[in-house]
Amino acid sequence: MTEPMDAAERYKAGVLKYAQMGYWDPDYEPKDTDVLALFRITPQEGVDPQEAAAAVAGESSTATWTVVWTDRLTAAEVYRAKAYRVEPVPSSTNEYFAYIAYDLDLFEPGSIANLTASIIGNVFGFKPLKALRLEDMRFPVAYVKTFDGPPTGIVVERERLDKFGRPLLGATTKPKLGLSGRNYGRVVYEALKGGLDFTKDDENINSQPFMHWRDRFLFVMEAVNRASAATGEVKGHYLNVTAATMEDMYERAEFAKELGSVVVMIDLVIGYTAIQSMSKWSRRNDMILHLHRAGNSTYSRQKNHGMNFRVICKWM
Repeated sequence: MTEPMDAAERYKAGVLKYAQMGYWDPDYEPKDTDVLALFRITPQEGVDPQEAAAAVAGESSTATWTVVWTDRLTAAEVYRAKAYRVEPVPSSTNEYFAYIAYDLDLFEPGSIANLTASIIGNVFGFKPLKALRLEDMRFPVAYVKTFDGPPTGIVVERERLDKFGRPLLGATTKPKLGLSGRNYGRVVYEALKGGLDFTKDDENINSQPFMHWRDRFLFVMEAVNRASAATGEVKGHYLNVTAATMEDMYERAEFAKELGSVVVMIDLVIGYTAIQSMSKWSRRNDMILHLHRAGNSTYSRQKNHGMNFRVICKWM
């Protein structure tokens, strides 16, 4: 294990190991206000696990490839992330769990984009590592309270659908691509009349040549209203408002609301800032917001690289 250097040695010219820079601190006791991250690291051959953990801590907080004198203009000891524990992953070879603590002041309040820019923004292609996976995170209450959270929950959804005491039964319209607006609405009507509580768009049905989004919204809401009248039950459909720009998404969401829909849907692939923006819109407009996890396997499928879906759920 590499010992941290004193100040005289620290600021000499040259490349330093991250552990020497202070990003490895086995004596550190995490504070209640720290943001904690658990990484699964696979070091390259010959790279010490503690050094690999320190490298992740450094590159996801304040470090570059060496120390710089401008560190002295900051509270570097406070803002430096600390890798404080490294443990072998049971039943694995050359894989380790690295526990890293981040000071709360490193993150902009209420911004998933800023959080992810640090935690996953610049470390996954890092040369000392063969693979890296973010397994879990813990957020302090003070940080969580800077986020609004989801605009509604399952209780509100049950109230809007007037369904209690049993699971909600829904399905995705198929085929998800290729239907005209009229035929899409017909499928929705038959499904809802046949007993479903709700239907939903799939992730990649937006506004294609065979079905413009406005046609889909009109025919779908006509189908919802007809099915409700025919069955005497409240029915619903999750209209996907995912689009190329926020302006387009707001326009589609507003139109859905005008037509009487109580729920809109977005895809994970629109990005964290867009998700937060649509969440704020939904809260202002008293709408249920459904998030389709399209794209999550890009992060979560590999067991030694990427990100556990539990982390994405916490961010949402």
